[in-house]
This record gives sequence, structure tokens and C-alpha cells, in this order.
Amino acid sequence: MELENEFKEIMEYAHFWNWLPDWDLVKKIYIEFPDSYSVLLPFAYSYLEEVIRSTTSEYGREVINEKGNEINRKTGIDLINLAIHQNREKNEYVSFLKELKKYFIKSKSDDEGNNRNSVSHGYMHPRFWNKETFERLICDIATISKYARF
Repeated sequence: MELENEFKEIMEYAHFWNWLPDWDLVKKIYIEFPDSYSVLLPFAYSYLEEVIRSTTSEYGREVINEKGNEINRKTGIDLINLAIHQNREKNEYVSFLKELKKYFIKSKSDDEGNNRNSVSHGYMHPRFWNKETFERLICDIATISKYARF
């Protein structure tokens, strides 16, 4: 799979200071070392969550409860559900968010490890990920990038 256009699309919408230099480096590393996907996947998953978060009320601010205490921001499925709720008038985006839930399914001890919760909980070591997994994620990030509100 050729990812030149996908990297270009991601970089077109990436936050100039916070993410663009990193994506340029990811692209260079992946082109030079195609087997580097297991090292690059956690970064890509983090970025996917940040793009989704940028379309919610949680982006760029502390989340405080009614008692004035900071609370954890939503992640994974909870983050996607928040984005779906807060963007319900954007049918195309919401539809794609629902597809992205595949990356945040609950892990089981015998799963393939191709989702963010496997990264978080360590059920599957990244060396068992494959090139196809990485390239599919890059394509999905490229598709959602135009919705980013950085």
C-alpha cells in the first residue's frame, strides 16, 4: 500500500507546532524502515484520539467536575461517544466515528492486539502487530484529519 497521499493528508491538517514535525518524522522513518510500524503505531493511536478530542468540548482545557476537581478526560469508546454526541449534525463525520470504534474495542487475553485497549493494557505486544494494521490506521487517520479542529 502506498501511503504518500495519506501522510500528505494527515500533515495538511495536523497542528503546525504540536503534531506536524512528528508526522514528518514518522513519514521519514516509515519510508526508510518499513518494519518500524510497531514503534509508530502507539504514536498513531495517540494522534487518532487527539484528532477526535479536538472535535469535542474536552479539547484544550482542563475538565473540572462540579466540586472544582480536575477529572480524567474521556478516552477510547467514551471519547468517540462524546464526539458523536457533540457532532451529531455532521452525518459523514459521525458515521466515520462509528467505524473507528473498531480501534477501541475491549481487549481480551486472546485478541489480535489491533486496538488501542490492547496497547493500554498490554495484552498483545506490539511486535505482533503487522504492516497492514499500521497502514489501515494511517488511512483512517487521513480520512478523519479534515475534521480536526486544531
